[in-house]
Amino acid sequence: MTAVIGAPPPEDIDLRRLESWLSGQIGGFQGPVRLTKFPGGQSNPTYRLDSAGASYVLRRKPFGPLLPSAHAVDREHRLIAALHPTGFPVARPYALCTDDSVIGSMFYVMELVDGRSLADGSLPDETPETRAAMYRSLTTTLAGLHNVDHVAVGLGDYGRPGNYFERQVGRWTKQYRASQTDDIPEVEGLLEFLPRTVPAQSRTSIIHGDYRIDNALFEPDGARIKAVLDWELSTLGDPLADFTYYAMQWAMPSESGGAGLAGVDFAATGIPTLTETVELYCSLTGRDSVPAMDWYFAYNLFRLVGIVQGIKKRIIDGNASSDKAEATVARLVPLAKTAWQFARQAGA
Repeated sequence: MTAVIGAPPPEDIDLRRLESWLSGQIGGFQGPVRLTKFPGGQSNPTYRLDSAGASYVLRRKPFGPLLPSAHAVDREHRLIAALHPTGFPVARPYALCTDDSVIGSMFYVMELVDGRSLADGSLPDETPETRAAMYRSLTTTLAGLHNVDHVAVGLGDYGRPGNYFERQVGRWTKQYRASQTDDIPEVEGLLEFLPRTVPAQSRTSIIHGDYRIDNALFEPDGARIKAVLDWELSTLGDPLADFTYYAMQWAMPSESGGAGLAGVDFAATGIPTLTETVELYCSLTGRDSVPAMDWYFAYNLFRLVGIVQGIKKRIIDGNASSDKAEATVARLVPLAKTAWQFARQAGA
């Protein structure tokens, strides 16, 4: 029986070998299998895996040379395996494969969640009532993540001790330098400003690392979040990293198809204001307030600069994993300029 249905296996993945491995890992698994690559996924390529009995999602490391500590799909698997039993909305994990000989790189398999991924922050197809409920769901879900007892779920060692932002500025500086292809003055300014102005940290929690509207799957006909996706950047750290990254939606320009909400008529659309979002998050996490966010916005955008710079380097190396990679790379300098604007507002 052939393991191929329809198109040839993508990127030379041996579907027969994959099918054999899946049969030994997932109870009731039935071949043959077919892989279809999801769009996007510039970092860890992600596929829909259809078999005779069910459908799944497969996430793997990219092929080829990789930066140190990047693309840790084993950490993703560990994280969702710890969160799933708590009831937090993540896809059910099935198995992790650390044997590169199966498909050429490490990967894991999880359930395929039926839901909607929405990239347009204005939610143009929803009613005001549904928009309000969807943003409440986003904020409530993030607060729920930050309220999880990471020690109790077995993730006490999931991140290094110490100031999260200090570690992350250092990490993304190294990542940026390792993949640097151009001299960008605004990035050089950020590299000087951020490490000497790191804010103090008062709390530690599990953080997603890339919490935004299109990394949440909403139920097909409602406002509830069925699963939070893309945990590659998750760790233990300052929950303000997640919240301020999410809050940047309200600071970024509203553009057709984009997540930004600056300029949106909140009263007319039903979308909560940033003040309302802060109040809800604080009420759920026991905070009195959140600090001024300009420094955090500069940091979060600097981190995005590091990610985009890594994608640019993979294009040069012939190892980019998304057809949209070049369009993403075009954002590199604009992101750096915007990050520097926030840094200037924070005192740079």
